[in-house]
Amino acid sequence: MGLLVVLAGLTAVAPLTIDMYVPGFPKMGESLHTGSSAIQLTMTAFLLGLVVGQLAIGPLSDGLGRRGLLLGGVAGYVVFSVTCMLAPSVEVLITARFLQGVAAAAGMVLARAIISDRARGPEIPRYFAVLSQIMGVAPVAAPVLGGAVLSISTWRAVFGVLCVVGVLLLISVLVKVPESLPRHRRDHGGLAGTFRAMASLARNRPFLGHGLVLGLSAAALFSYISGSSFVFENIHHVSAGGYSLIFAVNAIGMALAGGVFSRLSGRFRLNTLLVCAVVVAAAGGLAQVLSVVAFGESFAATWITLFVVLAGVGMIFPATMSLGQTIGSTAPGAASALMGGLQFACGAVASPLVGVFGEASSLPMAVIMLIALALAGLALAVLVRPGEGHGEVVPASGAETTSAPA
Repeated sequence: MGLLVVLAGLTAVAPLTIDMYVPGFPKMGESLHTGSSAIQLTMTAFLLGLVVGQLAIGPLSDGLGRRGLLLGGVAGYVVFSVTCMLAPSVEVLITARFLQGVAAAAGMVLARAIISDRARGPEIPRYFAVLSQIMGVAPVAAPVLGGAVLSISTWRAVFGVLCVVGVLLLISVLVKVPESLPRHRRDHGGLAGTFRAMASLARNRPFLGHGLVLGLSAAALFSYISGSSFVFENIHHVSAGGYSLIFAVNAIGMALAGGVFSRLSGRFRLNTLLVCAVVVAAAGGLAQVLSVVAFGESFAATWITLFVVLAGVGMIFPATMSLGQTIGSTAPGAASALMGGLQFACGAVASPLVGVFGEASSLPMAVIMLIALALAGLALAVLVRPGEGHGEVVPASGAETTSAPA
């Protein structure tokens, strides 16, 4: 249990680092004398760092082991959190956020790999559901904590708090996380062999499909994270504290959806649950767009439809992670890197688009989210092909998995 708690904390670092400073976006622009698009680029830089870090650290860990890379990543996160806190300009902040993302990637990618090293059969979706719930709970705490910090200090203090979080995680990893990949199970093909395994997974149609469904769903999520503060605070004139409450309620819905997935995963096919989750998220996105087009800006309609989208995403994440990691079980680090890389690459592309297309209406955010979810549905139908059952856990046996070839 102690190990799972630490892995959950490592998973929470990325959403915590993304969301904690979001309520301060408008004030950050004033402080650094720049516009909203430049401030949103600090988020994009962090997401790109997460992509690069995961693609490098994940496959390397299949050959070098998990623990050493994990310790180095968490230590780096502490250093770059301090750099963000002291950044004198938006350019320095963007650079520091990228490096902070590279370091934070170690915790996220290796937490998934460690679960794949240790878990078997029906345990896999349950553990990934826990990580997905943390991905929902962290955004609940992050804006509330960020709002509390901002009420007594500036955005720089937010990064000071993140530094403290990094120090606590570093101590926890030292005490609670042993090496999960013994030498005899490591990939001894060197760097070339490690990245060949990644290339092989990238050519696996069902695995790639799950990665794209995860990534495109993340694009919808990060469009919401990037644009919702401007939508609620500037268009609907909600205070920073009120926005934090809205964000928290939506994140709770995402976390509860992950809990529902965990309970249902032992009773229904994971592919069936994934289909239902994508339909729910896409329906919420469509309703959001239609509401704005037909009735104009509505505070209630915006909040409700966003809640529905996030509930669907809360089930998509653990389903795709479980199925993708099972398909890629021969190289868990590489599989985790590709899944996480696609997740945050799509998020990095989508998050600044809301600012580019303007903040006078919630329609740009709504349309970008709907397009991302529609493409996720397309990837599900064309590449995953849920009826084929790739990566499915067989509930009747309690321990078997299937991973059909591409």
